[in-house]
Amino acid sequence: MTYLLGIDVSTTGAKALLVDENGRVAAGAVSGYPLLTPRPLWSEQDPAAWWQSVCRSIRQALAEAGIEGGDVSGVGLTGQMHGLVLLDKRGRVLRPAILWNDQRTGPQCEWLTQTVGLQRLLEWTGNPALPGFTAPKLLWVREHEPEIYARVGQILLPKDYIRYKLTGLYATDMAGASGTLLFNVKARRWSDEMLKVMGVPAEWLPPCHEGTQVTGTIGEAAARATGLEAGVPVVGGGGDQAAQAVGVGAVSPGIVALTLGTSGVVFAPTGEPFIEPEGRLHSFCHAVPGRWHLMGVMLSAAGALRWYHDALSPKSSYEELLAPAADTPPGSEGLLFLPYLTGERTPYPDPMARGAFIGLTVRHTMAHLTRAVLEGVAFGLRDNLELLRAAGLEPITQVRVSGGGAKSPLWRQILADVLDCELVTVNTTEGAAYGAALLAGVGVGLWPDAETACAAAVKVTEHIRPDPQRVASYRQIYAMYHDLYTTLRPTFHTLTGFEMG
Repeated sequence: MTYLLGIDVSTTGAKALLVDENGRVAAGAVSGYPLLTPRPLWSEQDPAAWWQSVCRSIRQALAEAGIEGGDVSGVGLTGQMHGLVLLDKRGRVLRPAILWNDQRTGPQCEWLTQTVGLQRLLEWTGNPALPGFTAPKLLWVREHEPEIYARVGQILLPKDYIRYKLTGLYATDMAGASGTLLFNVKARRWSDEMLKVMGVPAEWLPPCHEGTQVTGTIGEAAARATGLEAGVPVVGGGGDQAAQAVGVGAVSPGIVALTLGTSGVVFAPTGEPFIEPEGRLHSFCHAVPGRWHLMGVMLSAAGALRWYHDALSPKSSYEELLAPAADTPPGSEGLLFLPYLTGERTPYPDPMARGAFIGLTVRHTMAHLTRAVLEGVAFGLRDNLELLRAAGLEPITQVRVSGGGAKSPLWRQILADVLDCELVTVNTTEGAAYGAALLAGVGVGLWPDAETACAAAVKVTEHIRPDPQRVASYRQIYAMYHDLYTTLRPTFHTLTGFEMG
């Protein structure tokens, strides 16, 4: 029996997942690390903490599976996208990594948009300038930390720092590179135009590979640190959402992946590059060779429910919290929830958007508030799906739902009713790490391509069909929800001024 290892460098911890040649999960381990927030709107992490956690997780997974490092035939990498890791010319980390959810770069995004222009940004990179992306972070460092910027020798994404520690080589994948705003998504290469405008030397950027291509092998030092065997191939892998899509089998046009994690993602594979005319959807390369995808991201999905639970009912289990909401009618008897707790990304790229309950009366109970949170997130995901439909991606033949929030039967049914489409669940629940392992399997020749790998390993387990009566109710309620951001935007921006003092 041979095994594949998927490594996911997420925002909260490093997961190591061992998958056998039949696609069965043999073992998994997660080791956490802290999130650093030295100032309001800042979000950083220490790359050394990632590496320590990766080593610990790999050793724990090998021990749990009862196998040796030599039984692993391939390694796939995935992880949080957009983060900026800066190394000097000797490969030493220069400062803490600036993460995807950091919101400090509004002025730099404005400079890029004014200097380049939205249409040229879309033409050159497929995407507008957003605070989460890598390029504005680099401009921020140049402006605010010139002594650090002067020492830069290499720019990496978080998972690619782990690749460097594993192999000693600089490399990235095309799905991850797509989220930097330095990459020509249509041509699947770094954007010469963006590098010139920003004054970034091309040699600072690593070579780009397809998600199934071998990018290097485990080095001797990494073998000693992890328990893996030196010489094991490490493939390109993909950014977390592309790898997540592979993990649920969303590798062909028509099959949409909906991820209900801390953030909410609607991910639609395409057979050719497709740029949304106003840049409201992300246009990235897929981790699958020769495929692209359109993606909408809301920043607080299951994260909104976690906030609600921790703030208002921390002693309850999630099951106890959600149960009464099942008996509450659609619309929560006139109560709406806006899930913009950490700003928003799609369809409103606004770091100053804020969460809100709208319509509270003395009649409302915790059950109403709970259902309103579930519905508000579903409405936010519908905003994303409506953009995909408007972009002409019909027919959408299937929506595959996954993520921590998808464990709730009530939330799955609300989603089906709000989105007015059938949802399915699949047998794979390990997310991006599982997709990375499948990509590794293709890279080492276990399967000929990603489609074959997914067909062999990913199976539909449940169909959730919309209820026509609730669909009709939610259609009216969604129309009210959809108008709220525009109405409240001036207030959100004023309130942000009070937050910042």
